[in-house]
Amino acid sequence: MSEIEREPRKTLTDGSEIYPGHREIDPKSGQQKGYVVLAEEERAKGFVRPVRRTYTHMVCGTDTTMGQTLAETYARDPHFYSGTFCCGCGKHFPVGDDGEFVWQGTNEKVGT
Repeated sequence: MSEIEREPRKTLTDGSEIYPGHREIDPKSGQQKGYVVLAEEERAKGFVRPVRRTYTHMVCGTDTTMGQTLAETYARDPHFYSGTFCCGCGKHFPVGDDGEFVWQGTNEKVGT
């Protein structure tokens, strides 16, 4: 009998439980009310990429710096997110191979 693989536990960036309205956008900041991350015990298992906090939006050239728990989630699972926020544009845009962001000082796309 094989071991059943479980989905990693997730929380919001502050460690609280995910609630239905967390994706609502704050009209002043353009950001969500809460962002999902891998739970602390999942991030503690180690990283497959360096922990980087700042990325550049290739469209507008603005650098955005994210919180540590978001950065550690990217480092643990680079494909965890489908998009991220640009503080210059005040909106969310795609990440990944076809995304609009690179890690600051590199040509490496965020989410790859």
